[in-house]
Amino acid sequence: MTLDESGTQADLNQPHPDEEKQFLIGSRDNPSELATAGRVFLEFVRGFENLGGLGQCVTVFGSARFKEDHPYYELARALGRALAERGIAVMTGGGPGIMEAANRGAREGGGVSIGCNIELPTEQEPNPYLDRFVEFEYFFVRKVMLVKYSQAFVVMPGGLGTLDEVFETATLIQTGKIERFPIIAMGCDFWEPFREFSTGSMIREGTIAESDRELFTLTDSVEEAVAAIESGM
Repeated sequence: MTLDESGTQADLNQPHPDEEKQFLIGSRDNPSELATAGRVFLEFVRGFENLGGLGQCVTVFGSARFKEDHPYYELARALGRALAERGIAVMTGGGPGIMEAANRGAREGGGVSIGCNIELPTEQEPNPYLDRFVEFEYFFVRKVMLVKYSQAFVVMPGGLGTLDEVFETATLIQTGKIERFPIIAMGCDFWEPFREFSTGSMIREGTIAESDRELFTLTDSVEEAVAAIESGM
C-alpha cells in the first residue's frame, strides 16, 4: 500500500480506471508516481508469469473491426492455421476482428493461441479462441509483451493502434533494440500506398535509409508469408 494524491492509501493491485491517463498527464507528487511504478511492475510480472516458455511465436497485428465475412478476416484465419500446423504459436491483442481470426486459425490448426488484451472504456472483450490470456491496464506494457515473446510479426490492415504497433516494432528493429525479425505486411492493396510513401518521400528526403525498405515484406500469400517467417526465425 502507498498514498495516492488525496493522501489516502492506494492499493497497487487496484489501479484507478483512468490510471494510464493520469500517469501520462504530467508531473505528479512522488507517492502517486511510485504507486504507478508499482502497478506497472506488477503488470510486467503477470505478463512474464503467463507468457513464459512459448517457444517459437508470431504476433499478428490488425484491426478489431473486421467481421467474419471479410476477406481480411479469412486471410488472418488461414495464416493462423498455417502457422499452428508448423508448430508456431500465434499471439494477438486478444480482441475481435483480425485478432480473433488469427487466434481462431491457430486453434483450428492445433497450435497455441495467445491473447494480450487491453482494458478500454468501451470494453474489448477477449475472443473465444485463446489458450492463454493476459489482460493489461497499460498499453505500453502490453506492447512490450507482444514484441518480447515473438520472433516474427505479421501486420494486417488496421487503424491507428495497428500502425502504432507495427511502426514501434519496425523502429526497434531499425535501431537494433531487437533482432532483425521478419515483418510481413498482408493486404497489399491496403499497404501499397505506404510502400509508395516510404520508397518515395522518406527515402528521397533521407529520413530513412534505402535498406529500410527491406524491413517489410508485402504479400497476400499465406505460403509466402509463412516461408518468410520460417526463413527469418
